[in-house]
Amino acid sequence: MPAHTSPTELYRHSLRLLLDKNIPAWTGLWAEDGVMEFPFAPEGRPRRLEGKAAVADYMRHYPDHIDLHDFPDLRIHRTEAPETIVVEMRGVGRLVETGRPFDMTYIAVVTVREGRITFYRDYWNPLAMLEPGTEFAGSAR
Repeated sequence: MPAHTSPTELYRHSLRLLLDKNIPAWTGLWAEDGVMEFPFAPEGRPRRLEGKAAVADYMRHYPDHIDLHDFPDLRIHRTEAPETIVVEMRGVGRLVETGRPFDMTYIAVVTVREGRITFYRDYWNPLAMLEPGTEFAGSAR
């Protein structure tokens, strides 16, 4: 994305890439030293990924486990820092292994600099990981 791309534009584009299951392009939106954090990650799951390569490795098998169909209820809030947004949304689809519905509510804090994601703190419900078919990255279970 061009360096002048706003955080909101870049984030909306990232969601389209996830729906298209284009993980390499989604990872391509990240800065080389980008950081992704999961403050509510359960035991055995990563809490922090450092660098684009770590994020790519984490997300590589996501579409094999979760088939996303939509991100309804998307709300993007600007902050006092122009490069940082707060996102509220739901991700809906199905779990590939079981065919069961997937419906997760997220809140994310995302920072974009020079058209690249540099920081992404992902608040999601760790209880969802108890559902069969959600294992895809970084789990010790």
